[in-house]
Amino acid sequence: MQLAEYIRNIPDYPKPGIQFKDVTSLLANPEAFQYSIRIFKERYENQNIDIIAGIESRGFIFGSALAFALGISFVPIRKKGKLPGETISQSYQLEYGTDEIEVHQDAIQKNQNIVIIDDLMATGGTMEAAILLTQKLHANIVETCCLIDLPDLGGSNKMKKLNIPFYTQLSFEGH
Repeated sequence: MQLAEYIRNIPDYPKPGIQFKDVTSLLANPEAFQYSIRIFKERYENQNIDIIAGIESRGFIFGSALAFALGISFVPIRKKGKLPGETISQSYQLEYGTDEIEVHQDAIQKNQNIVIIDDLMATGGTMEAAILLTQKLHANIVETCCLIDLPDLGGSNKMKKLNIPFYTQLSFEGH
């Protein structure tokens, strides 16, 4: 199956010059979505993973489906102020300003093996913040992954610089 065929390109969204890669068209196709999750499952099923940590919001979709397929825990990494319990947070840079993500303090135990997932890797700022956040809880980050990588924006290269393995199913260069 050619998953790229199920990714809709929306020009000039959210602003002129951006070629937005819309994963909802893949999610709307049961066969394509199941195929994508099966690829992730086959990659991680023999790697002794304890937790899939998904980044808000589309990382929740892929992460929870993958955790279910693997029969392991799912941990949401949320935007600041969205989790009800005791949390720890990590700030990160946006194009104009900063933002913060959080996770429950007790969501990840020391030395648990985790995979952090999101739908798309662009500049890598959010993924880097998720790495730092889970490292505060002394997690073993086995790998970070996304359905889509936009390598020209530098996020996957940032993972290399952080010495964190990165996996993607699709790569769109020149976007």
